[in-house]
Amino acid sequence: MSENQNLLAEQRRALILDEVRKRGGVRVNELTRRLSVSDMTVRRDLDALARQGVIEKVHGGAVPVAEASTHEPGFEAKSTLELSAKEDIARTAAAMAAPGSAIALSGGTTTFALARHLLDVPGLTVVTNSVRVADVFHDAQRTASGNGRSGAATVVLTGGVRTPSDSLVGPVADRAIGSLHFDVLFLGVHGISAEAGLSTPNLAEAETNRRLVRSARRVVVVADHTKWGTVGLSSFASLDEVDTFVTDAGLPDGVRQEVEEHLPGLMVAGPDAAS
Repeated sequence: MSENQNLLAEQRRALILDEVRKRGGVRVNELTRRLSVSDMTVRRDLDALARQGVIEKVHGGAVPVAEASTHEPGFEAKSTLELSAKEDIARTAAAMAAPGSAIALSGGTTTFALARHLLDVPGLTVVTNSVRVADVFHDAQRTASGNGRSGAATVVLTGGVRTPSDSLVGPVADRAIGSLHFDVLFLGVHGISAEAGLSTPNLAEAETNRRLVRSARRVVVVADHTKWGTVGLSSFASLDEVDTFVTDAGLPDGVRQEVEEHLPGLMVAGPDAAS
């Protein structure tokens, strides 16, 4: 990158988004000074964030998009956001799955990325309420012959009513999960905050997630930095029920300190994680 060699585009955009959310808006000229980049670079970053639907461009700058606590994006809409962050998180979280263990994966695009990284872990039993996650393992099994994979996971798909994010929720899913016990739950979330804990805009999904948390010996939340501070309609778990929070390096240092006050099991994945 010819401008501001220390920041990649995604890191720069994460900083811009954080400023927009904290301050309620930013101006282009402020960002050019702070980031030491050109006016054109900032405008391209704002265009990219606006396409993702996380900011709204206004004359001379940008403001946050106001989302109702009941707003639930579909899987396809979420799958285009924070792609490299989700891959970093998935790669780090996959190391927590021991061969031969029973694990659970909730719905979400981050757990979908994680599922692909779990294909080479041998002897897993995977409980999931995600149609997309189940498809990852089923497709791998169909093509397993001759490719050298040792995974061949046993997959338990809970059943239930399908949400916009392709998760299965409701009484059927709740009963299935309530009768099971697993070593680790990898949990994707709509929002996580000190005040509300883990939350979702979907009331039925909140109850299904509660069952997942209760059935797990260890709870690992996998969520990119944009989820911290987001609050959905219904809380389903407090932060003291979380053992580890795996996020990405886009989480600003000041926010990391806040997270660590509430979640001692913080793991930051990807480039610049140590900083």
